Amino acid sequence: MNHLYEPKRTEDQIVIEGHEPCGVVEMVGSAVRPHEAKVGDRVMIHHYDGCRTCSNCRSGWTQNCDRGRIAFGGNGHGSHADFMKAPVHTVIKLPDVLSFKAGAAIGCGSGTAYGALKRINLLAEETIAIFGQGPVGLSCTILAKAFGARVIALDVGEERLAMAKRFGADFLVNPLKGDPVQAIKDVTRGFGADKAVECSSNPVAREQAVNCTCQWGTTCLVGVHGAMQFDCNEVITKQKTLMGSLTFSKNQQEECAQFVSERGIDVDSLFTHEFKLEDAVEAYALFEQRKIGKGVFVFD
Repeated sequence: MNHLYEPKRTEDQIVIEGHEPCGVVEMVGSAVRPHEAKVGDRVMIHHYDGCRTCSNCRSGWTQNCDRGRIAFGGNGHGSHADFMKAPVHTVIKLPDVLSFKAGAAIGCGSGTAYGALKRINLLAEETIAIFGQGPVGLSCTILAKAFGARVIALDVGEERLAMAKRFGADFLVNPLKGDPVQAIKDVTRGFGADKAVECSSNPVAREQAVNCTCQWGTTCLVGVHGAMQFDCNEVITKQKTLMGSLTFSKNQQEECAQFVSERGIDVDSLFTHEFKLEDAVEAYALFEQRKIGKGVFVFD
């Protein structure tokens, strides 16, 4: 399902939704070489396109295209249809052991989490605080455990914290029940977390994600939109690093798929609901009302 569903689009902005494409190649163009894609291949799609010539595009970071990006399901046609036309340079082979649901998860939510963890260079035995346990935050929790880190999962929803616990979180913190920064310091002998990832886009959580890290700690902002405030001295005097991470490169998407495959990580369990395409109206209504977690359209 697509977090770009709202706000309502004007007529000239209407596109087919769906930004986590995964499926089987049905047809290829005459210029497509067999090693790139062939009929019957199980594939994921890196859901961006760009000018294809700037340094960002050439290195696989098409979402940072110097001339403006196309995001499938955003400002370009996506995958909520029986067929999707995709440029061959966006095609990534799906490992045989992974399901299409796993490929869809890696295509955005889990891939975004992987990109953030690589951005902060998360190491085994480090402690990471993950703010927000939606699809991206839960993916961070699953993957961070696979990296060998200790995970502190934070969310204001008890159901999501329960999911984080099932996915391996070592400590759970509900910011509505006390000061989360102090709670993090309490379980880190007063030092704070080595790393923090903020996935909720909440401005208060962003500030807390900066304040909860130790000296020389790193905070990465993943949740998009909105503003934040923080005490510059907190960053300067404690030698902290604050950075952002926008999804992942094409190479990182492929790398994430291999990592999930080799470690046997169950990203399929992130999905709480499956829908047929003909149930799209109902699915989007539930999504808009926040009555489901991560949803997926499944094709026969």
